[in-house]
Amino acid sequence: MAKEPATVSELRKAAEVTDQEIDAAVDAVLADLATEAYPLTAGYALDLNAAVRASTFATLVLKDGHANLRQKQHAVRTAILLSHPVKG
Repeated sequence: MAKEPATVSELRKAAEVTDQEIDAAVDAVLADLATEAYPLTAGYALDLNAAVRASTFATLVLKDGHANLRQKQHAVRTAILLSHPVKG
């Protein structure tokens, strides 16, 4: 059985992706939800739009008019950490 690609969280634990890169990706999502093919170090790229859409929680928080910035940041960060970037 083929192994599923690593998540951003797994890459962070392996020190291939830094917290600063993840924070920058979160900022990119909050600035423009249409962001795709966001580059990470170590040759990885992440479709930020797909990462957020894959998370029902993040999608709902971003649409919630009562959610504050910190809540949106946490929801997007979680979605990004659970996503699978592509190497290339």
